Amino acid sequence: MTFNTRLAMAGTAGIVAAILFALWTLQWPQEGIQRGFRGTGMAEIYNTYDLSRAAVANILPDAIPPLGDDSGPKASEAYKNVQVLGNVPVTEFVRLMASVTAWVAPDAGCEYCHNADAMESDRKYTKVVARRMFQMVRHINADWKAHVAETGVTCYTCHRGQPVPKAIWFRQSGPFVGSPGKNLASAVTALTSLPYDPFTPFLQQGNDIRVEGSVPLTGANLSSIKQTEWTYGLMMHISDALGVNCTYCHNTRQFGDWSQSTPQRGTAWYGIRMVRDINTAYLNPLQGAFPAERLGREGDAPKANCATCHNGVYKPLFGANMVADYPELK
Repeated sequence: MTFNTRLAMAGTAGIVAAILFALWTLQWPQEGIQRGFRGTGMAEIYNTYDLSRAAVANILPDAIPPLGDDSGPKASEAYKNVQVLGNVPVTEFVRLMASVTAWVAPDAGCEYCHNADAMESDRKYTKVVARRMFQMVRHINADWKAHVAETGVTCYTCHRGQPVPKAIWFRQSGPFVGSPGKNLASAVTALTSLPYDPFTPFLQQGNDIRVEGSVPLTGANLSSIKQTEWTYGLMMHISDALGVNCTYCHNTRQFGDWSQSTPQRGTAWYGIRMVRDINTAYLNPLQGAFPAERLGREGDAPKANCATCHNGVYKPLFGANMVADYPELK
């Protein structure tokens, strides 16, 4: 068999495989949901196969039933060095600790954060971090209802049974530390070659997120094509993180017009500011607590973005209300 014959056979096999794959994907029905004004094409098209996979990945774990009444002593009275949840009754405190272990470190158990011979010790950095995370979760549930509403968040929202959440980020510079990076296909921006660290300027530093200027004069128009690229990088991330397209929030005939946008755009506006808040007030300050192997290339602490909670669906866990079973996290 000649080389050309083998090459032709390989090419034919590749074409057949591509056709079969296309037919296999097309057999799954599509589902459309109207998100905006009729006649504007503001709709989400979902593949039911993708939805079924997402449903399996977002199954809510069963809540541990209450262990008894809450008339007994408080956690700070029964245990040493309880700095955050000291006012929680012992029965609920034990129940919450068991739940958190299952949510965050089911394999390592209590010793992921605690020393077996001195449970009150802060020698393990994981305990120091966990204490701050409890404060962060309570802060989100109490002060960011404009984004999380009454659904709220728990440790499981981000961790999903893993000590380190699947979606975290560090500063990503270009070839030289401190230089901006772009023109490289990145999963962060849905495999586009847009700037691949839109998180530092927008989810940490609080830069304006704009695509077009609001005034016609160049001297007062601070929006540039360069800034537009960074904005689109963030928007690609948000779209991918929530499993939606642009019309989930925007009317594409006028992206910037709030009167033509969906209510979800307002929720996203608060979500962006919530992530900035938790990155700057809770996660960045933990840099000194983490060991070197848990830090980024430039020595920064792990931080959150939209995917950290959403994990590919428009509402984390499809809107399941876990915090209702754990009021101490409110």
